[in-house]
Amino acid sequence: MGKQVPVWTIGHSNHSIKAFLEMLKEHEIQVLVDIRHFPTSKIEHFKEEQMAKWLPENGIEYVWLGKELGGYRKGGYRKHMRTKLFREGIKRLLEIAQQKRICLMCMEPNPKYCHRRFIAAYLERKGIKVIHITAKGQKALLNFKS
Repeated sequence: MGKQVPVWTIGHSNHSIKAFLEMLKEHEIQVLVDIRHFPTSKIEHFKEEQMAKWLPENGIEYVWLGKELGGYRKGGYRKHMRTKLFREGIKRLLEIAQQKRICLMCMEPNPKYCHRRFIAAYLERKGIKVIHITAKGQKALLNFKS
């Protein structure tokens, strides 16, 4: 594998498109990787089919890896992390990250309450820096690997 590059994460929460894009652009994100198992939302603009339109229109690629990395797993997420499907998702994620600045997205704004924390811990154990975008102008380096 090439150079180790940071990976960002974000929770879409109830942000407007404008506010969400501002947060992504502030960190120069090039690819948004949707890791929701079910890529839908009560908020219309955060549904997969909508995001696949407005993100590219604003210079950001949209990739869905919810099949491989999404939450809501039978037996829990830690068990899922031992599967071939999870490893394939991580491999794909890191392939993208070697080429472009990526941000993992789920719904929950606080990574402590989201399965993003498990992915972050996995990446951190591999020496990859994970940065959590928590609000416009804010980010956090949370250590989940312990």
